Amino acid sequence: MEAEAAKSWSIHSRGEIIAKYEIQERVGSGAYSDVYKARRLSDNVVVALKEVHDYQSAFREIEALQILNSPNVVVLHEFFWREDEDAVLVLEYLRTDLASVINQAKKEGRSIGVAQLKRWMLQILSGLDACHSNRIVHRDLKPTNLLVSDDGLLKLADFGQARILLEPGYVAAYNNLQPYEQNAVNQENAFQPPQVFPETDNLCQETYEIQEQGTISKEEYFRQLDEFKAKNIDETDEETNVHDGDTSCLATCTTSDIEDDLFKNSYSYEAEGGGDDGQGCLTSCVGTRWFRAPELLFGSTDYGLEIDLWSLGCIFAELFTLEPIFPGTADIDQLSRIFSVLGNLTEEVWPGCSKLPDYRTISFNKVENPIGLEACLPNCSPDEISLVKKLVCYDPASRATAMELLHDKYFSEEPPPVPMSELWVPLTRSGQDENSPRGWSGHDGMGSDSDFEDFVNYTRTDTGFSIRFP
Repeated sequence: MEAEAAKSWSIHSRGEIIAKYEIQERVGSGAYSDVYKARRLSDNVVVALKEVHDYQSAFREIEALQILNSPNVVVLHEFFWREDEDAVLVLEYLRTDLASVINQAKKEGRSIGVAQLKRWMLQILSGLDACHSNRIVHRDLKPTNLLVSDDGLLKLADFGQARILLEPGYVAAYNNLQPYEQNAVNQENAFQPPQVFPETDNLCQETYEIQEQGTISKEEYFRQLDEFKAKNIDETDEETNVHDGDTSCLATCTTSDIEDDLFKNSYSYEAEGGGDDGQGCLTSCVGTRWFRAPELLFGSTDYGLEIDLWSLGCIFAELFTLEPIFPGTADIDQLSRIFSVLGNLTEEVWPGCSKLPDYRTISFNKVENPIGLEACLPNCSPDEISLVKKLVCYDPASRATAMELLHDKYFSEEPPPVPMSELWVPLTRSGQDENSPRGWSGHDGMGSDSDFEDFVNYTRTDTGFSIRFP
């Protein structure tokens, strides 16, 4: 315990940090990061220092936040990262989050007014549109990752699982993108590499060789960036013997999911070859279960921005009802809850779904009478139900984009969205575990699959077992 405590407070031994910041208190802690509230000595501005213990999470968060420039995305002021030390990101400090808004309303026995709902949702959509316009998929959208300032400004945060989609199939889309506004340098189609901060000069001399003065072409920048990532990921894996896919899984799943999974011989969480890698391979083990898209639950490693849109639909549903729409206790239970609402996943509702890696490995009996989203959204207007339906649907291609929803008629009809200054903001965060939805509905939301032992039917196949549920 003493060694763990020493490591968690190792930020205090970093001279380059304490020379610029007064660390006041630790405000959050997880398996892969610790967050501290601090005061910048030069101007007394309060900031958040995020000490990230996982190399890949740190790299991805820095990479995404240096690209994004949106009022609804958390600001990265600078970062400290030297060899053999954890990365420390200096982020703007936001005191509370959307989960606290929901929990406080539920605690007080009141709903969130329609005009306030619209303002919250428009801010989420604005932040997500900024991400998707830059081909950045967040992969862990949930209320606790939507931070809120004292004046009601909502910002997407925690980009440790984010990816820039540069895989085959997205190259054409990238070639059609305009230069990022924050990187435009009076030269059409020219990219400026991510900013080199003074605190990282030593690291930059050793590893950030792509960060040179001047500008390079977009294609050359991303080629060098990919080479840099592949080189350093390989070196990190050799040292830690932990691949990225495993890291993501450990960060988002419980011990029971990994060690005691009843069905571990029947389906896999990982992409063949070890999850995310320098060649563009993605992993299905991302996000938090209650907000995880069906394609991820069926093991897909060939997905896109649409997984964020499913998560968005789950968040909107929770805003309307103050309850999670699919609070699964395990991945199989998560699928069961989705099926009970939407019906079985078939080629009729999503052409091509039978090609999902685990589609024929995990099967359910036919749901004769799915209850439909209407039953999950009592007291919601037809327009509110329609909004959720545009996102919570099986076929990823059918999900409305953030930009499309920003122009949805729901937001132009009465009542209009309130100004941000009129949003109700709780005084503190509700304090739930940020790596799991535990406690949101009064029970442990990340339980094991052992509840199913009495009624699961197994069939041995060439590759393992097929599982059927009554």
